[in-house]
Amino acid sequence: MADMRLNGDEANAFLEDERYRRFDDGVGLDLDGLSESERGRVDWVRNLIERSLGRSPRFSCFGLHEWAMVYKTDQIRHETTPLRLGRSEIEQVVESNAIHCTHHDAFRFFTEAARPLNAVQPGSENRADNEQFGCVHFNMDLYRWCYKLNPWIGSELIDDCFRLAIEARILDMRASPYDLSQYGYDPIEVETAEGRELYRVEQKALYERGQPIAKRLLRECKQLLSRADACSAWTTPRS
Repeated sequence: MADMRLNGDEANAFLEDERYRRFDDGVGLDLDGLSESERGRVDWVRNLIERSLGRSPRFSCFGLHEWAMVYKTDQIRHETTPLRLGRSEIEQVVESNAIHCTHHDAFRFFTEAARPLNAVQPGSENRADNEQFGCVHFNMDLYRWCYKLNPWIGSELIDDCFRLAIEARILDMRASPYDLSQYGYDPIEVETAEGRELYRVEQKALYERGQPIAKRLLRECKQLLSRADACSAWTTPRS
């Protein structure tokens, strides 16, 4: 948290960063050092997480975004990892399922042929209108947002987000058309009814693990903005 204090010889090293200063009870972050751009980033993340938490999760995507990234193309994104299915089989899976990817940073890697098949066209400008926590990639993004807010967000939360991102990425790639046997992972064969149900179960479990973490991030963003406002009011001279 932004109001934690550090003591001892090691705390002095933080004073080399202009965002820290010495208080009566130790070294800590100086909320006066929260720049307008950083404040704007915190508020942007707050808005994104808050709106996404209020949106119903979707558990019917079956991880098909990775399939859409290799649909009708010779350019394989993860070129060092072989595909476990042939081209025609991949095309059949994509064409016989409804593609509904809500995540911009996954959708932007869709092939040109796959883009029109997606039920939505998520862009960076309307991210807050589309993101939802059933999305495996959006759960990964919790680490991304925490990292961007460092050091204003607690390191324990950053660690929890990182660990969740690893779990999400493993699920993401196990459900992909890639052969991960060289890494010790069995596929989740979403091209079958059994595989789709297994993915749905794992997706829901990831969602349940991620919700408390997302709510902690939202809470820390709100507390940081509130304390920054209070600090600004305290230090601004009255007219």
